[in-house]
Amino acid sequence: IYYKHDPTGNPIGIVNINTEIPNQFSLSQNYPNPFNPNTKIRFALPRSLFAKIVVYDALGRELETLVNEQLKAGTYETDWLADKFTSGVYFYKLTTENYTETKKMILLK
Repeated sequence: IYYKHDPTGNPIGIVNINTEIPNQFSLSQNYPNPFNPNTKIRFALPRSLFAKIVVYDALGRELETLVNEQLKAGTYETDWLADKFTSGVYFYKLTTENYTETKKMILLK
């Protein structure tokens, strides 16, 4: 388990949820969606590499970085606690050295 902390110092975990090595990169739709105020984001890496997941607002402004580190091959899940943000559409983007994918999510308060 890898740990990050939100701005208030609470731990946010990045958990490897599967021992099988995936065949390809993937970024799953967050769950639940719509959500309030917490959602889970699952992603898969077919090999060990540096991965970054960033949350953006509808105007493309970077709000928070959820993952920013070297990870082993596997399937992971991380959380986004959006209690300090307003209702609306947000985007999350997975970036690695040769793969990028973006998904949309909706925060409803």
